[in-house]
Amino acid sequence: MYVILYRIVNGVTKAMSVLILGIETSCDETSAAVVAEGTEIKSNIISSQVEVHRKFGGVVPEVASRKHLELINAVIREALDQAGLSFKDIDAVAVTYGPGLVGALLVGVASAKAIAFGLDIPLIGVNHIEGHVFANFLVEANPVLPATCLVVSGGHTELVLVHGPGHYELLGATRDDAAGEAFDKVARAMGLGYPGGPLIDQLATGGNDNAVPLPRAYLEEGSLDFSFSGLKTAVINYLHRVTGQGGQVNQADLAASFRRAVVDILVDKTISAARRYATGTVMLAGGVAANKLLRNELSRRAGAEGLRVVIPPPVLCTDNAAMIACAAYHKYLRGDFAPMTLNAVPSLQLGVEQY
Repeated sequence: MYVILYRIVNGVTKAMSVLILGIETSCDETSAAVVAEGTEIKSNIISSQVEVHRKFGGVVPEVASRKHLELINAVIREALDQAGLSFKDIDAVAVTYGPGLVGALLVGVASAKAIAFGLDIPLIGVNHIEGHVFANFLVEANPVLPATCLVVSGGHTELVLVHGPGHYELLGATRDDAAGEAFDKVARAMGLGYPGGPLIDQLATGGNDNAVPLPRAYLEEGSLDFSFSGLKTAVINYLHRVTGQGGQVNQADLAASFRRAVVDILVDKTISAARRYATGTVMLAGGVAANKLLRNELSRRAGAEGLRVVIPPPVLCTDNAAMIACAAYHKYLRGDFAPMTLNAVPSLQLGVEQY
């Protein structure tokens, strides 16, 4: 039995002095954060495994799980220390339980369950995609809703209509490669290394984005779904054709042209969705949201349409526990707690609780 105290602020019911410890281990970042009142980041510790996985050219699930096991306790301890708090100060513990790599998720879930059980505090399970959406609420605590949110990461490219906390409508999703996945595969084909997104973004700044003609897949008329497999294949075919003829590939031009093609599709469909559903706010979320061109173009196009734009800083775009704690705060207000039988759900869908 948990006792939750509430107060009324500007007509909105809020829990009093809520401190939530968030844990995120869905892929290759081990993160823990403490967020107060759903908006104030007391700490946000992120331990990245990029250097570990770079030599493999991508994330190796088993390696990621083992690294999470090595790091999780120290990361949680650091999050509490940086916040100037101890375990007894925490009101609830929140954790990503899907989607993601099952072994990686299990490390976070097991840690959160142990903390919740030991302290006798609520356990809150958070959908990883919902967490990305709520990174925007750390920038603007009360955004004008409904909003159109573009979620772009290594494994997900989705357009989500955000009606309010816990109320989402999936408008479109990728039918093959996600945007981040396409960046990684193209970077690998170009010999740039891993992770592909930041490397292409950096290289593209010195290139001509009209130099290499590349396709843009908009699919059937009116579709808000995405497809990047054909674009990826077009880049690979271009590389084979030029090198096969003894030519020299201008890496910067190719990177810029590819980046431009991806961004054009993402922005066009986001603006189309905002028009169709008459939302006054556009949000951006996910690791690819750190891409400079995407941030600039979405801001420019949305601004021209008279839309309000909310874009988190890059540190809140990549996987982090602050966004998980923020999403959990709203579940805390609703008393939406997970049972101690909470398990990892690697294919968890947005808006579908699977406790």
